[in-house]
Amino acid sequence: MRQSQLFTRTKKDLPKDEVSASAQKLLQAGFIHKEMAGVYSYLPLGLRVLVKICQIIREEMNQIGGQEIELSALQDPEIWQKTKRWPDETVDIWFKTRLKNNTEVGLGFTHEEPITRLMTSYVQSYRDLPRLIYQIQTKFRNEARAKSGIMRCREFLMKDLYSFARTEAEHGEQYEKVKNAYTKIWQRVGIGDSTYLTFASGGVFAKYSHEFQTVSEAGEDRIYLDREKGIAINKEVLTDAVMNDLGVTKKNLVERRAIEVGNIFSLGTRFSESLGLVYTAEDGARQPVIMGSYGIGPGRLLGTIVELRHDQRGIIWPASVAPFAVHLISLCQEEADEKQAEKIYETLQQENIEVLYDDRPDVRAGEKFADSDLIGIPIRAVVSPKTLAKGMVEVKERNSDKVSMVSMSELVPWISNRLNPKP
Repeated sequence: MRQSQLFTRTKKDLPKDEVSASAQKLLQAGFIHKEMAGVYSYLPLGLRVLVKICQIIREEMNQIGGQEIELSALQDPEIWQKTKRWPDETVDIWFKTRLKNNTEVGLGFTHEEPITRLMTSYVQSYRDLPRLIYQIQTKFRNEARAKSGIMRCREFLMKDLYSFARTEAEHGEQYEKVKNAYTKIWQRVGIGDSTYLTFASGGVFAKYSHEFQTVSEAGEDRIYLDREKGIAINKEVLTDAVMNDLGVTKKNLVERRAIEVGNIFSLGTRFSESLGLVYTAEDGARQPVIMGSYGIGPGRLLGTIVELRHDQRGIIWPASVAPFAVHLISLCQEEADEKQAEKIYETLQQENIEVLYDDRPDVRAGEKFADSDLIGIPIRAVVSPKTLAKGMVEVKERNSDKVSMVSMSELVPWISNRLNPKP
């Protein structure tokens, strides 16, 4: 992409109505646009990051046998009434509206009910189980306090996966698969070292549910962390009994603020019994399907990455989700030099290296560098009359202040080694 053709621009001033660092940086850098409180649009740079995050999630869900679908956002009250989750007195975050025929419908805030009803058409026998079904789809929640930018929205993308099993043991196996897949996702998007499996309330279905909490001062949750064991306990469930059960002591726990980036929990047979999702077992008995639910918010994950990976100058994207791998900046004015810069741009494209080419002719070098720092692409490559005279390109990684000179013939290998370092 040529930066001269990018319709968005960076902003010098911090947005006054945003308190989180991630929202400020993303708005300043032109990744997102605020429509209203709790509602954001993704602009070209932001969408590229979001798509990459979703693809990483998709790959890990597919790896454990997940099958992707997309359920409707409009919700039929009938199935929600069966589980007693339609009344506002029970669930106070519904967005509801009426159709022209005066039928009331809701906008889905989660999808346990519709996925359960869907599966009644496809699960009859024990041979039809187990199953892992997921989607990456827009949710709507009428949050009373929509704040923290894209980390708490009224309209947001959610990866929600649902497991369907014959027995508790089989459900446990599915649960562990998803738990391990989530750990891989955090590593791939660059927050693995700061994200911890966190024990939380399991409700009526299990002793515990599990959250994945990323340590950050921007977080709304408080956890007690045992770094040596690599686990944490949500403050809401911290008791002596829980500590004894998990084999931790209060002296080894440190309290931290954290962002919940994922959650996994058992549903038991609550939804299957309410909506008639049963199967015929090998002995001929009819049994309710045992279910689990597993969520990740890709937008929240994007915001969390920025909370962890930024400095005063801007964002510092990990290569795995960066909008582009290389920010090529031309400081050339003469036609011959511009042609050389164009040739480098074309070479990077031919090598399938994603590159944002700052070819803006009337922008000063200092402004180009400031924009580059703000946008946060992993590698900056600068072409100028001075570098071209030496047959070199000035290169720098965003997470370092070290500047190097690389010959044009060595530029592609140099970039490849940084993007895909050998173990």
